[in-house]
Amino acid sequence: MRVWRGAPYPLGATWDGAGVNFALFSEHATGVQLCLFDSADARSERICIALTERTDFIWHAYLPDVAPGQLYGYRVSGPWDPANGHRFNRAKVLLDPYAKVIGRDIRWHPSLFAYAAGSDGDGPMELTDSAPHAPLAGVVDPSFDWGPDRPPLRPWQDTVIYELHVKGFSQLHPHVPPPLRGTYLGLASEPAVAHLKALGVTAVELMPVHEHADEWTLAQRGLTNYWGYNTLSYFAPALRFAPLGTPLDAALEFKIMVRALHEAGIEVLLDVVYNHTAENDHFGPSLSMRGIDNASYYRLRPGLRSRYEDFTGTGNTLNMQSPHVLKLVMDSLRYWVLEMHVDGFRFDLASALARELYSVDRLSAFFDVIAQDPVISQVKLIAEPWDVGEGGYQVGQFPPGWTEWNGRYRDAVRRFWRGDPGTLPELATRLAGSSDLYGLSGRSPHASVNFVTAHDGFTLADLTAYNEKHNEANGEDNRDGESNNLSWNGGVEGATDDPAILELRRRQRRNFVLTLAISQGVPMFSGGDEMGRSQRGNNNAYCQDSELSWTPWVIPPEEQQFLAFVRRVLALRRSQPVLRRRTFLGRQRSDAPDVRWLRCDGADMTEEDWNDAGRQALGVLLDGEAIGETNARGYPIVGDTLLILLNGGAEPAAFKLPRLAADTWVRTIDTADPTADPDEVPDDAPWPIPGRSAVVFTRRRRS
Repeated sequence: MRVWRGAPYPLGATWDGAGVNFALFSEHATGVQLCLFDSADARSERICIALTERTDFIWHAYLPDVAPGQLYGYRVSGPWDPANGHRFNRAKVLLDPYAKVIGRDIRWHPSLFAYAAGSDGDGPMELTDSAPHAPLAGVVDPSFDWGPDRPPLRPWQDTVIYELHVKGFSQLHPHVPPPLRGTYLGLASEPAVAHLKALGVTAVELMPVHEHADEWTLAQRGLTNYWGYNTLSYFAPALRFAPLGTPLDAALEFKIMVRALHEAGIEVLLDVVYNHTAENDHFGPSLSMRGIDNASYYRLRPGLRSRYEDFTGTGNTLNMQSPHVLKLVMDSLRYWVLEMHVDGFRFDLASALARELYSVDRLSAFFDVIAQDPVISQVKLIAEPWDVGEGGYQVGQFPPGWTEWNGRYRDAVRRFWRGDPGTLPELATRLAGSSDLYGLSGRSPHASVNFVTAHDGFTLADLTAYNEKHNEANGEDNRDGESNNLSWNGGVEGATDDPAILELRRRQRRNFVLTLAISQGVPMFSGGDEMGRSQRGNNNAYCQDSELSWTPWVIPPEEQQFLAFVRRVLALRRSQPVLRRRTFLGRQRSDAPDVRWLRCDGADMTEEDWNDAGRQALGVLLDGEAIGETNARGYPIVGDTLLILLNGGAEPAAFKLPRLAADTWVRTIDTADPTADPDEVPDDAPWPIPGRSAVVFTRRRRS
């Protein structure tokens, strides 16, 4: 086979129409061999080619006789010296970190581990050839007819995020063609897209679609890593969501999905895991980076370089202090934007990416690189602002340009609707956009991604039905997952036939949804919550690839009613600019306040009222004419004035509605009466509101 010198960039395998350039970074390797395989079933390589060219620690060659579809891996030579961070083992075939597609997935076998069985993970070397079992990369042809595809570029204040799992979303959908269920094309199908549009979703946040590995421990228990937070390749779309064609079709089908969602005006955000990899701790397998250059790719413990820094709880942490690792991450992000047309990213355990030495640094190299990048700085960037290391909870500490999952919003809203005393001051701050967290850094309310539930934790139905986790199916003796629920279940754990308790639980779900819709910031919903998806109390279903996790589509009448309610609430948000402000509530205009916080008697809340821990009801008057913002053409934004009444206590309350002279109040949404049509109400008598319920009134001007 002809072998030419090639070039060190771009990294990975690059088809130029005449041949393929291969380039692999390894600073500490003493030799690199490129191994070509004839098929996914091959038990050994057809040929191994020594890469003799090395430029700035990048090993490279150009093969004019290779084309798309070629499967390949690497064998990398160097010292086996775990005490100094080196774990080279030439007997192991390794996956290219820049693989654009996975040509063969992992086939679990003891040979994938580089150290001898029974040792402490540091040796001696295990010399069984891993070629029959190792994951292989595939050379891709990147061409694709995008047609008129354009990013929707939805403004943050108009964004509604829907977090979903690609398989779980459509796996049970009766109107999606059976072969497409659970796939990229299933999410792109007309029934799936129609549901998202009818709901009012503007962006889907896809749980990890980077190729990932099921942990060895799960494979031994007959389980899988369903969620996918165990990345194997930062460039390759997961094969399991494109099961119909060849592995090379995975990238093609992903692009088809993005194109279809864009055509519907829906943005595509990826949940990405750049904080750790599937190689886990020192007992983990050698699949890719560990065998290519362990000391360069991973954070090693000072003074104990045979072990990894673990800020993620998964065994290792990617070394963001290395310029080569930073380049890997940035190249990956740019690839997904420029080649795959995604619209943004949610960074899993983002605090781990910000750690310079040990502490979290909001001005770390990672954020500096993001800020100056002309591509990535322009897309939607969302941080999960915590990790498991010391000082890892960083809500409100990320730099301008970033939004954050607001865990303090989630906790405040849950506590209020549970009826905890003393919750009104923080609730009001969260409804107003969390200026205490984001205002001082010059950010806007959209820096707060507001949520009550997400993939990690109870579903919305379970949040209101369980006080304790029920994770027995995970095989970890119910030790995994958060310890308890922050909501209220009517005093009965799990299923019940008591109509009063069932109705109260449904009302609580309506309260949570309405609260999300009327809060300043960006609302995020967890997929399936709108249809009563339950995991039967499992609040850590990461390994449950079954109906326990999948979205139900054949639902009973009461869930159909709830779905209609969610659509109605999101339509209200979409129609009312006062709920989608670019500035925090509380900014005073010279002649009128934009918000008034009201007691039940209609008077403004005083400092004494805010400090009254027993007060559990609050009125919020939003002046639609005092928004103080302009549209793209410079015209003032004006909407309806809204009155929102919230009663988080168990006892009923009576609110005195503000007098409107010639206008009138229209009851628009009522969580205690969800099917009621909008109706005019008198403002000369207190309005009764049951315990744990909320009402939205709209000011209607009389002609």
